[in-house]
Amino acid sequence: MTPAERPATPDRLLNRRGFLALGAGATAALGLAACSSGTAPASPTKVGPTSPLVARAEAARRPADAVVRPVDLTAQVGDLDLGGVQVKTWSFGRLPGQEIRLKRGEVLRAKLNNRLPQPTTIHWHGLALRNDMDGVPGLTQPAVAAGSDFTYEFAVPEAGTFWFHPHVGVQLDRGLYAPLIVEDPAEGGDYDTELVIVFDDWLDGTGTDPDAVLANLKQNGMTMGGMPDMPGMGHLGGMPRSDLLGGDAGDVTYPHFLANGRTAAAPTSFAAKPGQRIRLRLINAGADTAFRVGVPGVPLRVTHTDGFPAMASGEAEAVLLGMGERIDAVFTVPATGVPVVALAEGKSGYAQVLVHAGNSRAGTANESAAELLKKAKVQTVDDFSAAPQVNLKNRAPDVTHDLKLAGPGAKYDWTINGKPYDPADGLPVRQGQRVRLRFVNDSDMYHPMHLHGHTFQVRGRNGPGPRKDTVLVLPRRTVEVDFDAGNPGQWLTHCHNAYHGESTMMTVVSYVE
Repeated sequence: MTPAERPATPDRLLNRRGFLALGAGATAALGLAACSSGTAPASPTKVGPTSPLVARAEAARRPADAVVRPVDLTAQVGDLDLGGVQVKTWSFGRLPGQEIRLKRGEVLRAKLNNRLPQPTTIHWHGLALRNDMDGVPGLTQPAVAAGSDFTYEFAVPEAGTFWFHPHVGVQLDRGLYAPLIVEDPAEGGDYDTELVIVFDDWLDGTGTDPDAVLANLKQNGMTMGGMPDMPGMGHLGGMPRSDLLGGDAGDVTYPHFLANGRTAAAPTSFAAKPGQRIRLRLINAGADTAFRVGVPGVPLRVTHTDGFPAMASGEAEAVLLGMGERIDAVFTVPATGVPVVALAEGKSGYAQVLVHAGNSRAGTANESAAELLKKAKVQTVDDFSAAPQVNLKNRAPDVTHDLKLAGPGAKYDWTINGKPYDPADGLPVRQGQRVRLRFVNDSDMYHPMHLHGHTFQVRGRNGPGPRKDTVLVLPRRTVEVDFDAGNPGQWLTHCHNAYHGESTMMTVVSYVE
C-alpha cells in the first residue's frame, strides 16, 4: 500500500499493543476532528496526520527533482547467530538490519512487508519527516497487519546518524532495527573512513521474550527488587546502580550485550591502518541499558549529537549513550589494534567491535580494557554544545509545557503529568511557536526522553547545549529543551526505555489551529 492509496480515515486503528478497534476516542486521537461540549467554545482543531498542512510541509522539504531511493524491508521470524549463541527472534533478516544510506534532500521509499505474527510499524528515529510516516499506531497510522505491507515515503531534509525501529508494544527489544545514515556532501574533510556501530541489550530467544518480561514486571510490580539475576528479571528498588545515571541503572537483567549483532566473545572486526581517522557513528538501540563507550587509551573527538554538529569540552575518554541516542566521534587509529568498547552502564557486561591496525590485530579478550573504561572520565550532555551553524536563534518561548515524570506504580505504571498515555490528550502547540519542554523527573530512575519529528536544543547550565531529539533526564533533575514548531502533526514524546514507554510514559505534542 502506497501513501496515496492509504485511506484518510482508516476503518480500524490499533493501539500500541495492537488490539483496539477504532471508536470515537481513537478518531480524536488521530486529530481528524475537534470536539466541544455544551456552550463552551469549540476546542482548537488538531492538525492530524492527513491534514493538508502536513502535505504542504512535506512539499516544502521535497525538491521537485529529488532522487528517490527504494528499499524493501521484510519483518520476519527466524534464527540468528549472535556469535555462538543461536536465538529465534524477529528481525529484518539480519542483525542489525541492512543499513540504509542516502544523501540529504533525497526521498526514501521503504516498503515494509510484515511477515510477523503481530502487527508492526516502523518509526524513523530522529528524522523531521511528514507526520503520517512517523509509524506510531493509534496516532499517525494504523499498524501494519500481519501478512500485509505498507510503503513509507518521505523526504530526508537533514544529514546525520539516525536509525529505525518498530513502535508496537516492546518489539523494540527484539531485532527489528537498523541504522539509517544521511550523508552531507560537505562533510568528510576531518576523517578518512566511517564505522557504524549499533549497541543493544539482548534477551529474546534465551528462554524468555520481551512480552513475557513486561508481563513479569507488571505482575510483580514493586516486589521484584533484589531477585536473582535471571534474564528478564527486574531490580526495582535494588541493583543495578550507577552514579553516572544517578541511581538505578535499569529494570531488566540481560544475558547478552551486543555490538553490531555480536557478543563480546565473538565480535565483528574492522580493518584499518595506523594513523587513519575513523568517524564512529554510535547508536544505542537498547531497550533498558545505557552504554559507556570508548576506545581505552585513545581519545575521542565528539563531532555530532543525535545527528547534529556539536562541540565538546575537550577530547573524551568515553561518552555516555542513553537508549535512542547517537553520538558521532572521531579517533585516530594507533599503531596497534584496539577495541571500541561499550560498557553496560551499571550492569555486568560489555560489547565491542575490534579495530585492526594493519597487521596488528586487536585481541578478542578485553576485560582489562573494559575495567579501564569504568575509571574513564565520561562526557555527557552537559559537556556538549551545538555547533554555531545549528544553534537555535535566541528567543523567549511562546509556550512552555511541564512534563512531570513519575513511577513506577504498584503495577509498574509510569506516567507523565500523573496520567497514563492517552493519544487524544496532549500538549498543544501552534505552527511558528518557540516551544519549551521542561522534563521534571520526580522518579528515582533516569529517563531518555525522545520527541518525534523535531530536534530540540538542550538548555545547558552555562548556555545553549547540544541539538538533540533524545535527552537523558536523571533522577530528581529537570532538563529544559527548546524547539521551533515547524513540522505540523501529532507527535509522540516518550521515555525511550521500552518498558517505561509501553507502561504509558508517553504523551503527545499536539499541533492545533
